[in-house]
This record gives sequence, structure tokens and C-alpha cells, in this order.
Amino acid sequence: MYLAELTYKVIADTSFSRAEAAIRQFSEALIFNGNVIGREFPTSWQHESFNSRLVIPAENALQRSHLSVRALQAEQQLASAGLAYPQVQLLGMDIMSQHSSNQSAEALLLFTTFSDNCSPLRNLADLAPLPLYQLQPASGSDHEALIRWQIQFQALDEIQQQEQRVLRKTAENSLQQLGSTLNQQGRQLAKDIASHNNLPVYYALYSGSSKNCAGEAEKLCPGCGADWRLATPLLDIFDFKCDRCLLLSNIAWECQTP
Repeated sequence: MYLAELTYKVIADTSFSRAEAAIRQFSEALIFNGNVIGREFPTSWQHESFNSRLVIPAENALQRSHLSVRALQAEQQLASAGLAYPQVQLLGMDIMSQHSSNQSAEALLLFTTFSDNCSPLRNLADLAPLPLYQLQPASGSDHEALIRWQIQFQALDEIQQQEQRVLRKTAENSLQQLGSTLNQQGRQLAKDIASHNNLPVYYALYSGSSKNCAGEAEKLCPGCGADWRLATPLLDIFDFKCDRCLLLSNIAWECQTP
């Protein structure tokens, strides 16, 4: 990941509210297309311009050829708010972020956790994230549906990770049960992305707790009932893999020995 700064020069009479709305609209379009990582974009007033700091997944992420139709339309609205097209300055590598995969992808994995600040689509070869703008979306002109699913998944994951937990079972069941609304939505997104990109997209099914740790290692695929245990964990995380259902999962974390 890289840290970039966008400078919006003031070219006509404007106001803070008009400028803020136009910059927010453009920034959100970048977020929903995967050109920008995260959902925060600190913006300051610097004499004759507004400056935003953003984390981007690759050095060329903000090239106009990578922008969605929605982002290009939002870019056009900047002028109506008295702002020029943003000038991009690459500030350097962001040492606090996960870095995008540099391997060619033969299969993808839909996988995220509450602590991630990256694309939820990973290269199955190395688990490194792939910039979303490089991939065709599940629907529409950008990846808003996928980003909104990720927001919900991460929120529930964070809730059930807390020591003083509220809604523990509600959150955990949404993450663990294959038929939950959250997992149904995720699997459908994975299916649609696979179809539009001609690549298999596996879905990571979270497993945190179990009522039967003694039999956890022998559990069957919840999708088709097949034996899906791997001889060696995949990517040092996944103990189970079903190529029929395109599912990956792990022995429940509470059942694993240190």
C-alpha cells in the first residue's frame, strides 16, 4: 500500500460546505471502486487548496484509466464546487498496511477480518490482497456491494473478538453459520465476481468456536457433506478446502492447541 495526497485547488468562489460535499463524493467513489483503501480521508484547508491524505493499494491506483464511471462523474462535479481536478502526489509506501499481491492470480479468495485495512479479495496463491479496481465488480459499475458487505463482516468480527462482548452469539453465528444472511450475501458476491472475471473465487468460512472440539478436525463440508480436510493447512490458516462448494475454513480457533 502507498500513502498519497490529493490537492484540490480552489479555482472559483466556493464555501467549505460545498467543497467538503464535492470532495466527499469523489472520495467515496474512489473507496467503492477500490482505488482507495479504508473509509477515512483526512482533509485540511491549505491557503488556496484542500488537501486529502489517502491510502492506495498500488502506485498507479489513482490514474484516470482506473477510475469508475461514478468516480469520473464525481470528478466532473468538483468544478461546480469551485475546485480543480485533484493533483496526485505519491508520498511513499505505507509501512502500516498490507501490501498488494504481485503474483498472477489463478484463483481468488473472499476473506477479511476486523483488523484488515485492505481489499477483501485475496490472491489464493499468497493471501495478499488484490486491488478491486483491477477486477470486474459483482454488479453495477463499481464494488460498492462488496465493500458494504466487508463493513458488516468486520463489524461483527470485531464485536465477537472483544473481551467484554455484547451480542456474542448473534455476531458469531452470523460469521460461522453457512446459511446466515451475511454468509449467503458473501457467497453470492463471490459467485458473481467469479462469473464476471472467469476465475474461481473461494469463500473463507470463519470458525471460532465449536461444541465438539474432539471431533472438530473431522467435520465435513457444511455445503455438500464431503470430506474436505487438507493434509497440510493451506496458507498456514485453512485446514479445510472444498473445491465443489468453493469453501475454505479452519479448525475452530478455540479448539487449536498452541
